[in-house]
Amino acid sequence: MQTLTPPIAPLTSEMLTVAPTSLAATLSTDPAIRRRKTRSVPVGSIMIGSEHPVAVQSMINEDTLDIEGAVAGIRRLHEIGCEIVRVTVPSIAHAKAMEQIRDRLHTTYQNVPLVADVHHNGMKIALEVANYVDNVRINPGLYVFEKPLEGRTEYTAQEFKEIGDRILETLAPLVIKLRDQNKSMRIGVNHGSLAERMLFTYGDTPAGMVESALEFIRMCESLDFYNIEISLKASNVPVMLAANRLMVQRMDELGMAYPLHLGVTEAGDGEYGRIKSTAGIGTLLAEGIGDTIRVSLTEAPEKEIPVCYGILQALGLRRTMVEYVACPSCGRTLFNLENVLHKVREATSHLAGLNIAVMGCIVNGPGEMADADYGYVGKTAGTIALYRGREEIKRVPESEGVVELVALIKGDGKWVEPEEV
Repeated sequence: MQTLTPPIAPLTSEMLTVAPTSLAATLSTDPAIRRRKTRSVPVGSIMIGSEHPVAVQSMINEDTLDIEGAVAGIRRLHEIGCEIVRVTVPSIAHAKAMEQIRDRLHTTYQNVPLVADVHHNGMKIALEVANYVDNVRINPGLYVFEKPLEGRTEYTAQEFKEIGDRILETLAPLVIKLRDQNKSMRIGVNHGSLAERMLFTYGDTPAGMVESALEFIRMCESLDFYNIEISLKASNVPVMLAANRLMVQRMDELGMAYPLHLGVTEAGDGEYGRIKSTAGIGTLLAEGIGDTIRVSLTEAPEKEIPVCYGILQALGLRRTMVEYVACPSCGRTLFNLENVLHKVREATSHLAGLNIAVMGCIVNGPGEMADADYGYVGKTAGTIALYRGREEIKRVPESEGVVELVALIKGDGKWVEPEEV
């Protein structure tokens, strides 16, 4: 038996009118990113907060007890654009080594904003290292470690408060020292190391991460200390996004405006590590959330820095390199687009701030490169048209295209010679 398909009803204007969902109603259609207003917090010579550029951070992987190695690692990162460098400090000996590292940087290079990373039962370590660094990062879940009680199924309100009081007593000397020296603290919450009482009370959730941070913020505020930045990191991107969004919501409710440090912890390596970090960091930055960032890769830390600046450039938050606009190539392309883009990049990549378009044909030419300062467009087979903005300046043989593009930029006074390596 033949099955008859019912006729498809024609679309009507009523069918095309879709009521906006609550999600759609909250999405911004403004192409400009409006950063959330946050207070300015010093980390050495760098200020972080909404009135300042989004700062780039990383962390050396040298042992802090290796003074020369640590100094070299810090310098390598700083020279390629890392503005704040974090150093692990797992013991008193490591904390004391930071004095030599700081002094060696001062005498052989320059002062670099330094953050000490303090974790397990780090009270004495943090107090010592606070003398030599600009910022101390503590993890609320590990700073005062509470040994789990076997068989426990909950924390009473009284137990919760008593532990909080003990933490404040332990934290206060560090807060007072940082406050009196006008230094800063990062309250760095990690999804994988929440305190047991937070896990029992809020579960392994973004809410537990947020409440952990808020508890430490309130302790700092009770001691008149406000040089605080917050981070809520997870290796799971949706958890990291949810935690930071909830943190902003709760801070807005409470009248707090502390800057946020963004990162996807343990992102891994290679292409996927970069994609994962960009998915988390870039999404929040596009929403106006975030004042400093780190891309955490299982690679040499120097490889993290270009990714950070790439994310910031793509969102228009910082211009530190040439912006290249290039079509994806198709059957209309009149030259080898990949090879030419490589040659153009080799010749011009040092001209930070310029926008250069490389288009394979006139179809994708003037219209789609409207925002470019200069354009390199396939006009006919073997012929390139060079543009300044939307204006065609000249046509040249393809073999001379890159040389003539450089000459055009030089003629406009926008050329600088690349630094010798």
